[in-house]
Amino acid sequence: MTNSPYRTMDDNKRPTEDETLLEGPQPRERKGKEQILVSDPWRVLRIMGEFVWGFDNLSDVRDGVSIFGSARTQANDPHYLAAVETARLLASNGIPVITGGGPGIMEAANRGAMEGCGLSIGCNIELPFEQGSNAFLSRSLNFKFFFVRKTMFVKYATAFIVFPGGYGTLDELFEALTLIQTGKVRNFPVILFGKEYWSGLVDWLTNTVAHERKIDAKDLKLFKVTDDPAEATQLVIEARNEKK
Repeated sequence: MTNSPYRTMDDNKRPTEDETLLEGPQPRERKGKEQILVSDPWRVLRIMGEFVWGFDNLSDVRDGVSIFGSARTQANDPHYLAAVETARLLASNGIPVITGGGPGIMEAANRGAMEGCGLSIGCNIELPFEQGSNAFLSRSLNFKFFFVRKTMFVKYATAFIVFPGGYGTLDELFEALTLIQTGKVRNFPVILFGKEYWSGLVDWLTNTVAHERKIDAKDLKLFKVTDDPAEATQLVIEARNEKK
């Protein structure tokens, strides 16, 4: 039997804070103070504390770029190398780079930020399986709650660059597009890196989702697609200049 990075029902690992939060109401087997400490109202205080801690640690970050992509991307993959170069160019232009702090594309982006002598930030997350922080971070934060961490990616960034990835990457992508579409954030470029990888998704959004009027045709202009680190960097710089 091969080792899996995912939880099984009988792995006996301690549940993460997110898992516990999202469980349904549990029988009240505990009593008194012990019950209060594990209750949802008490957990709200821990969530609030994590927001305060995150804001405090990132309060000096201005106009960063959050870079997303698969944790499974290997160091010899062309997209890994492109992420290094993209982050290096951003850092060389004084733009902080923010990632999820783990391996793959996250590592590549943090590596490039350090090569560009810029601020390299990793916002890691407590997972049911181990995901250690990569070795290219000038600032490393470890969050327990996904939604707190996701807030940091948007609050301290003025753009997303999205490399090929899986569910987590798609989650960040569509959350950003939704925030832009609904006017929650403005002048916030979303750049899909890897034309071939994203072509199927772009075709589906164009020929199915927009064609059936589930989104407006103008919503297809909320993102750009490129294969060029220099173009991605220039799109970010242009958006920053428009905000000034």
